[in-house]
Amino acid sequence: MAAEILDGKAIAGEIRQEVAADVQAFTASGAPAPCLAAVLVGEDPASQVYVRNKSRACEKAGIEGRTHRLPADAGQDALLGLVAELNADPNVNGILVQLPLPSLKDEAGQAMYDEREVLDAVDPLKDVDAFSPVNVGLLMQGRPRFLPCTPHGIVQLLLRTGHLCSGKNVCVVGRSDIVGKPMAMMLAQKNGSCGPEVANATVTLAHSRTADLAAVCRSAEILIAAVGRPKMITADMVRPGAVVIDVGINRVDDRLVGDVDFDAVAEVAAAITPVPGGVGPLTIAMLLHNTVMAAKLQSGR
Repeated sequence: MAAEILDGKAIAGEIRQEVAADVQAFTASGAPAPCLAAVLVGEDPASQVYVRNKSRACEKAGIEGRTHRLPADAGQDALLGLVAELNADPNVNGILVQLPLPSLKDEAGQAMYDEREVLDAVDPLKDVDAFSPVNVGLLMQGRPRFLPCTPHGIVQLLLRTGHLCSGKNVCVVGRSDIVGKPMAMMLAQKNGSCGPEVANATVTLAHSRTADLAAVCRSAEILIAAVGRPKMITADMVRPGAVVIDVGINRVDDRLVGDVDFDAVAEVAAAITPVPGGVGPLTIAMLLHNTVMAAKLQSGR
């Protein structure tokens, strides 16, 4: 029996409508529209498309979207200077530095950009991506200010499709700071700080070097693939009846494919996300949600 297809695009649409209503109520109280400033360094085509999509989403939700562009060779000091200006601007509520930064080297052969230093420089109250060490630490302690956008989108997808995590065995494949690690932290919380239905999962954080990865994956009732390798998760790695969330977006022969072998796994799983149209749209929706939260926190409303 073919798996249920979890429509992330439709759920993202629901969330964006909720955000728009929230913005309307916020501005009706006399507050200015929330403002999200995106910083784009260089001319990476994928990054340009992503920032453009974010700008359109902001406009539809009633959020002011600003895009600040720097040339690829602007350098670390120029980028940090721009971040400092945005930190100090009271009209900017959220700051997003589009990654990856250009992988250029200076005349001495040193990398021109240090992504970690840039992300650390963003004011934690404006860190709507939740990459700041302050916000990561708060999440670890179970008292998050903002939830990271992609993991939060996955949580919303599971909740709104009735696939609850509490008491389940969950395997997250991939240990990135953006998805894997925060995803595992959110699902393992014991106090429901990320939502009562999200807490109390038994979480395994696996990766490409996990011994007998297939067996570890097969133990999971909910399997989240975020490793960045096309079709790495095959049908023999999936427990029959599992829920499979595919975070990967990989370009292969001019096609976008996920980290999961979709056609084969869909014959084994109970539910699965497509690529595209699964997790991706939810990331932007949760970014809008965090921007409104940031505006409220900064205004004291």
